[in-house]
Amino acid sequence: MPRSKLYKLVIASSIGNALEWFDLIVYGFFAMTISKLFFPTSDETVSLLLALGTFAVSYLIRPLGAIVLGSYADRVGRKAAMLVSIWLMMLGTFLIAVMPTYASIGLLAPIGIFAARLIQGFSAGGEFGSATALLVEHAPERKGLISSFMFASQGISGLLASGFGLLLSSYLTVEQLESWGWRIPFLFGLLIGPIGLYIRRHIDEASEFQKSEPEHAPAGALLRGHKYRMLLAIGALVLSTSVSYVIIYMPTYAVKQLGLTASIGFAGTLLSGLVLTLLTPFIGHLSDVFGRTRIMFWAALIFIASIYPAFSWLAAHPTLGALLAVLFWMSVLKAVYFGGLPALMSELFPTQVRATGMALSYNIGTTIFGSFTPFFVAWLIGTSGNKLAPSFYLLATGLLSLITLLAIQRQLRQR
Repeated sequence: MPRSKLYKLVIASSIGNALEWFDLIVYGFFAMTISKLFFPTSDETVSLLLALGTFAVSYLIRPLGAIVLGSYADRVGRKAAMLVSIWLMMLGTFLIAVMPTYASIGLLAPIGIFAARLIQGFSAGGEFGSATALLVEHAPERKGLISSFMFASQGISGLLASGFGLLLSSYLTVEQLESWGWRIPFLFGLLIGPIGLYIRRHIDEASEFQKSEPEHAPAGALLRGHKYRMLLAIGALVLSTSVSYVIIYMPTYAVKQLGLTASIGFAGTLLSGLVLTLLTPFIGHLSDVFGRTRIMFWAALIFIASIYPAFSWLAAHPTLGALLAVLFWMSVLKAVYFGGLPALMSELFPTQVRATGMALSYNIGTTIFGSFTPFFVAWLIGTSGNKLAPSFYLLATGLLSLITLLAIQRQLRQR
């Protein structure tokens, strides 16, 4: 494949995923501001839980988007589904960016935010499966490297979102931030969409997909013959997803639990985004050389052994340096774990149901173990009064993924 075509393919596939993650990271970062403006109550914790609950509940539509858009990608083509997905993502982002607050339109404000998140959730439901399938089918001999850019784009999104958070919280007053400043990142995200739309219109389907016989009903074929593979894909995804959403929650955690300023929390997530962006493609390449499950297994094992001590140390030393160190360590292990994950998931499903299988597995996993993570962690801390609650949750998800990796190794050996 010519290098220029390869670059275009990677950008076209990853830009939609980057936009999706940019919007949800920005929402998570500004959850406290959004809770005041759209979900006001007499109790700040209740307002925050309402904002995070809206964030979480909107994910319930993602499996539906995965079935509809994933099936469309398997029947009509990856490119067609990716174009629909990015149009819907732009619509949801636009609605959030211009939505009047509760003080202006009352109950219509939180309802509008919820509707916008539903549109984004439906769009995101088909994005990962369609785009990753397109990548691995264009470069089957380098699946790990080329598909790793889907997750590296999350790091770029984190960098951009953290940069906005750091600048806005440092240079704007609270009044300015709540009045108009929080809208700036969403307006920026809206500008990314047309670029992705233009690039996606000028890519081609892979020959592997063109030569395959499409299923008339991919979702039905998937549920009839590949339920166990779906469970394996979800289980492998759990650790990566839970870490991602705990990192999104960290600016709020830094303010409410560690007594740090919001800018310090954003600085920590900025470092996390940098690590994920730079390290993930390198790990994706290594997974092509040494095997995906081997690298992921050791990353999960080290993560399980170190996450509780890391949070204990952070709680005892609530400083910028400690926060940066913990987020750096979490991000390194996350990158090592999920660098080869998209390729591993793609290998679990045949071409005819690949987009649907990956989309449905990915979105069931992120709905259960991702979207509710900020809400669950905030509730767990509030109920128990224990600042180490995030580490307990991450320990459980790490063990689940570790067991799943052993099952995947056995499944792939039997093929």
